[in-house]
Amino acid sequence: MRQPRVARRLFDRLEPVHAVTYFAPESRAALGELGYRGFWSGYFAARSAPLGPVPPEVVAALFYNFSLRQVHKALPAAWEIATPAAVLAARQDAAVATLRRYGMTDDETVRTAADLAEIAARSAPMHGRALFAANAALPWPEEPVAKLWHATTLLREQRGDGHVAVLAAHGIGGRESNVLHAVAGRVPREMIAPSRDYDEDDWQEQLDGLAARGLVDAGGSLTSAGADLKAQIEDSTDRLALRAFDALDDRQLGTLFAALTPLTRLVVAGGDVPAATPMGLNRDELDDDAL
Repeated sequence: MRQPRVARRLFDRLEPVHAVTYFAPESRAALGELGYRGFWSGYFAARSAPLGPVPPEVVAALFYNFSLRQVHKALPAAWEIATPAAVLAARQDAAVATLRRYGMTDDETVRTAADLAEIAARSAPMHGRALFAANAALPWPEEPVAKLWHATTLLREQRGDGHVAVLAAHGIGGRESNVLHAVAGRVPREMIAPSRDYDEDDWQEQLDGLAARGLVDAGGSLTSAGADLKAQIEDSTDRLALRAFDALDDRQLGTLFAALTPLTRLVVAGGDVPAATPMGLNRDELDDDAL
């Protein structure tokens, strides 16, 4: 039986390939050429484009950990600048250009990773995963690097939708989840607080709510109950995400992992994706080629 940790290890390899969408200069330039000014305007346009021009409330609900106030600053105004179709084309073209700059080519490793990731993404559970479903409805690219990027995008959004479901099931709201993540040492507060629109009062309000449930102590540190809950959330997220790879047998899964590992190293070496991100990526195991 596959262990949940397998899903986490795959995520650490898949996510950086997708994350160039947010951090690479090609992506920022492409969105800037469309007319978007500032990081967040382009971010909300690019990530929500598969949904179409839905109300900001829908995006805030699906993205989960952003304030509605922050989403409203970008949407629906983003669709007066460019159409979702134009944004989708720009984000894919920019991501592919970035990955090629790092040294990815249409070689056997990329083709293998792309083909196996496509098998997983096409068969991953969709019910209850709206953001994944919206991306899954988009056309599949044929070019291998583009296909790999698209597959990683699908698999990370599939995992993210599952993570949101787990948080909601445990009664952890989106704004609380950022604070819990930081208190657990998974992301630095100084990074997550400004990027997710907290001032001191907002942050303290979420801390107080977690403390009232016995999850953090008076000093703002995790209690044993908080640590247990955080572990349950991460384990449940991994268990749900692991189902996305059911279509691959053990040999194929090992082959996917081995193909992704050097490609992720290329992305990390490219230097655009920061070491500290809201996703809490783990780079400590990238030297390991075997699943």
